[in-house]
Amino acid sequence: HTLKNLFQIIYHVERNDSLLQPLWDSLRLNYRDYLRSPLFPVVLTVSSYFVLCLPFLVCDIMGDRWAWVQQFKIQPSRRPTASTLLHCGGVTFYNQLSLVLPASVAQWAWRPPVDLPDQAPSLLELIVGVIGNLLLFDFQYFIWHLLHHRIRWLYVTFHAIHHNYSSPFALATQCLGGWELVTVGFWTTLNPVILRCHLLTTWAFMVLHVYVSIEDHCGYDFPWSTSRLIPFGIYGGPSKHDVHHQRPNTNFAPHFSHWDKLFGTHADFSFSTPLK
Repeated sequence: HTLKNLFQIIYHVERNDSLLQPLWDSLRLNYRDYLRSPLFPVVLTVSSYFVLCLPFLVCDIMGDRWAWVQQFKIQPSRRPTASTLLHCGGVTFYNQLSLVLPASVAQWAWRPPVDLPDQAPSLLELIVGVIGNLLLFDFQYFIWHLLHHRIRWLYVTFHAIHHNYSSPFALATQCLGGWELVTVGFWTTLNPVILRCHLLTTWAFMVLHVYVSIEDHCGYDFPWSTSRLIPFGIYGGPSKHDVHHQRPNTNFAPHFSHWDKLFGTHADFSFSTPLK
């Protein structure tokens, strides 16, 4: 009922003007050359990744010195060591330099600058577009993920590196094989085109997608975690993805819960009963 009222308010406000138009005008007029560059989405997502990893990384490094934080640790007896943090950081930087950077340079050289529309999306259009992109990616990655666990060659060749750690942490989010990183990047880039999203909606989706991916792997279930803010168990979140790293034949969907429930691969986490 509350969400319905919120959408009604947004709709009535935006019948006359878009709430996002002043923001879009400021971006479009003051940063036009940067926003039109094919490099901008890459810079946005890569910088967002490292910035959004930082708070969780600080929590891992502080450890017992921040007892109030550690009470939310999903596996309190298992914390990342300096060597595991360095390993994941090294894999991430290697992938960025060997795959993302060359692809970005190629886009910059071959792809013309994008056109910036004069009109901003309505707030409702942005919200619906972001949710639509998350749902579409959730379906794509669920199928991809399931296949890479069911077919041993795919698992060993491409996906096994991501399961080196049964207690995930933020920097493990992009501790991936190159094929997996390319696939995820391809869907993240293609889906807004399929859904014909405004550029502002596309960028909002990219940043939010980076955040929820990090949150899934952070190893902490804070009261403000996305899964606690979205009711009825619709959203998986860090506790359920933590289960996937401990029981790899469960919880394949990256964000939501409905596909795992439909396919019988859903598993809940119980804080009172440690996983074996």
